[in-house]
Amino acid sequence: MSESTSDPRLQALINRLQPGPVEKAVIVGFDGSDALVTFEDEVGRIDRQELSMRRVEHPSEIFRVGQEIEAEVIGRWRGELHLSARACENPELRAFLLGIRPGQILTGTVSAVHNFGVFVHMDGEPDGLCTGFIRVVDLTWSRINHASEAVEVGQRVTGEVITSETRRGQVTVSLKALQEDPLLRFADHVDQVICGPITKIIPFGIFVQLADSVEGFLHLSDLTEEPVESPDLLVREGELITVRVSEVDLQRHRVRLCSARTGDDV
Repeated sequence: MSESTSDPRLQALINRLQPGPVEKAVIVGFDGSDALVTFEDEVGRIDRQELSMRRVEHPSEIFRVGQEIEAEVIGRWRGELHLSARACENPELRAFLLGIRPGQILTGTVSAVHNFGVFVHMDGEPDGLCTGFIRVVDLTWSRINHASEAVEVGQRVTGEVITSETRRGQVTVSLKALQEDPLLRFADHVDQVICGPITKIIPFGIFVQLADSVEGFLHLSDLTEEPVESPDLLVREGELITVRVSEVDLQRHRVRLCSARTGDDV
């Protein structure tokens, strides 16, 4: 299993986002900005955010009392059944999304790059839509400050599906899942002394570049025995520092560092 889907918390979220069954329901009224429906002797609610892919202020803008619609069952909270009409709003889009499974490999073309992630036109998606999305954390193993450091508009990309969401009309994919985890090649470096540049300074420690796409963290308490308010009073980004690798945690994908003993070779 790839790193993107090995986190149990992420897997639990993915499970909750899996498409539910579709029911034919009848609109019986409105409760504020929500729509109330009935089907098979059940009473359900469609929350405002689940009404449509379009922006609507009130369900009466798109539904009328007595209208029969299709809606996806989301779940039951506090004894009340909740459904999503937006998940069934575009049958062609729904069919495309239902044909995609976590772990599947898909290719597409980058359409927009933002600081929060990347939108991708996935191959085979319905015309006029953009269904793919890549979170910044799923672009690369390397530390980047902006998604534009990893991809650009018009670039063809291939990634592993994390989830396909009918309610959001979106396929979340990971490019990183198809790249080798650089820590796998670094796991045998425990107790080695390495000299590398400081890449980032935070209030309680520093990050040090140890190898290509591999950084380690040195806590402030290991940087100095003297009380200081911040590491930037002692070091600066880009400065070379000699450290010892104390732990390589593949599960949490992190490297812990400690100060190197005097006299060790670099």
